[in-house]
Amino acid sequence: MAPHPAVQAVIDLSAGAIGGAACVFSGQPLDTAKVKMQTFPTLYRGFIHCVTSTYKQVGLRGLYQGTTPALMANIAENSVLFMSYGFCQQVIRFTAGLHNDAVLSDVQKACAGSVASIFSSLVLCPTELVKCRLQAMYEMEASGKIAKSQNTVWSVVKSIMRNEGSQGFFQGLTTTIAREVPGYFCFFGAYELCRTTFADYMKCDKDNIGVAPIMFSGGFGGACLWLIVYPFDCVKSRIQVMSMTGKQAGFFKTFMTIARNEGVRALYSGLTPTMVRTFPANGALFLGYELSQNEPFIPTRSREVL
Repeated sequence: MAPHPAVQAVIDLSAGAIGGAACVFSGQPLDTAKVKMQTFPTLYRGFIHCVTSTYKQVGLRGLYQGTTPALMANIAENSVLFMSYGFCQQVIRFTAGLHNDAVLSDVQKACAGSVASIFSSLVLCPTELVKCRLQAMYEMEASGKIAKSQNTVWSVVKSIMRNEGSQGFFQGLTTTIAREVPGYFCFFGAYELCRTTFADYMKCDKDNIGVAPIMFSGGFGGACLWLIVYPFDCVKSRIQVMSMTGKQAGFFKTFMTIARNEGVRALYSGLTPTMVRTFPANGALFLGYELSQNEPFIPTRSREVL
């Protein structure tokens, strides 16, 4: 029997928070490299050069710049995302005339995830803005684009409030939503499709396929998301970081400027660390989510042996 909707919402919220924290702790240095390469594509020769240069310049803490807002961003985003995901699934059941406990198809779940991402974008954008600015702070100061300042969460927040007002926290919101809606359709769709494939192969329920298949499915979903939406994410990062200088441009203008002046390849700067990060980070995300939702999902055959 399904839990009461309010109880299920709390479960989804908590599961998303746990999954979001697991996602950050497993992939923050790679995310830092991604943002640096997106914002300054000509400064680094590649992923390894970016990581080693950051380590030499700032030390290990340089690779973990923005961890606090990243943690806040991922916990907030995934809490709202998975709570909205559960709600959107119920909406789809209602509109399709299905029972409250009916199992949705993989495509229906993908649609639910896509709509849920609109709500999560509203909490993600402000926290990710602070994270991106912290991650690119060293390069912005070194290039003379901004004056030297304190590299703390609070100093960035105060700077945004002082110079841009409360609306400044939503720089890049349109681009964030444009990235999230198609991205999370692919994310949840690929995740559920991969789980279905494992379940069919193992001849068991999707909730009992085991830890490794769940993590692989999460990583596969993340890989599909980033391959589809990466140029949108690159433009978003550029808008959020460069708005520190007071120069503000919209999505299409920024996109065309990058493509015309730096080439289409610049829109994929930082893709390597992103793809390296996506399997452990999104595997950890869904593992944390599923463990919080269900009993430990040991494959049915293994349970019989135990």
